[in-house]
Amino acid sequence: MSGGSFPSERTNPDESSDQFQPSSATAGKGGSELNLEINLPVRVGVYGAFGRMGQMIMRALLSGVDSDRDPKLMLTAAVESANHPHLGRDIGPSCGMGPVGIDLTDDLARALSNVDVMIDFSSPAGTALLAAASVETHTPLVIGTTSLHAAALASIDSAANRVPVVCSANMSPGMNVMIALLKRAATALPDYDAEIVELHHKWKRDAPSGTALLLADSIEGARAKKSDLRFGRSGLSGPREAGELGVMAIRGGDVVGEHTTFFFGTGERLELTHRAHSREVFARGALMAARWVVHQPAGIYGMEDVLGVI
Repeated sequence: MSGGSFPSERTNPDESSDQFQPSSATAGKGGSELNLEINLPVRVGVYGAFGRMGQMIMRALLSGVDSDRDPKLMLTAAVESANHPHLGRDIGPSCGMGPVGIDLTDDLARALSNVDVMIDFSSPAGTALLAAASVETHTPLVIGTTSLHAAALASIDSAANRVPVVCSANMSPGMNVMIALLKRAATALPDYDAEIVELHHKWKRDAPSGTALLLADSIEGARAKKSDLRFGRSGLSGPREAGELGVMAIRGGDVVGEHTTFFFGTGERLELTHRAHSREVFARGALMAARWVVHQPAGIYGMEDVLGVI
């Protein structure tokens, strides 16, 4: 990738390379290089384009999901790592359709210059690279990459001084409404024991999920104090201490994502649960954020800002 690369193992084993062809042969049949004139669609790029979320977002853009909403969104760039086998080939077949006139590229600088907003579902290293590069082109970002390390977070914070950035571990509108409710519950029930349980498919590589950590952060923020995070318990762990906050991860099957926060009191308990039945909710949330962020000043925002549920 120009200026660097992010690790990628996200190729689709169900697609044979002979289905792909350079989009120079089909230019003009899809995609578009637009400018920023009023009333033209917002040009969107996808970074980490061949990951599960990247492909879903591209399909949503190419199929016109939410096309009745303004401003309109149009896919104009798809970016992957420098070693990706489909570089230089039309992305249409990977999205379950014919050629669309957009090549998969690893040229990040060029891609940023051809979009009004970049949606990122890549990797922590890739996000750090993207955030730094976005400053040069003043390109707003929507970041959905999880498990961000210190270097990535520092790069995002630095970029947010110059460009608007929406960064969230979970783009689901429903989840973010639940987080708003969670904060109210944590504040109203300060002495209740809080525990978080998350379920995901058996292929998920990180645990606990970024969303589970976001829920824990939200509880701590609402209560204005740090907790003793316990990532599971075993053996003679002893009685639960008042300052503990348990975060448990369960893996199996094809569960898209389920998160439950428990507030245990004496004689009662409150449960707040969000279940994602399809990754489409995350794609819709990312597109909602893309529409919103292009009109914001520089700064770092969350999905709660996009939804107005702060």
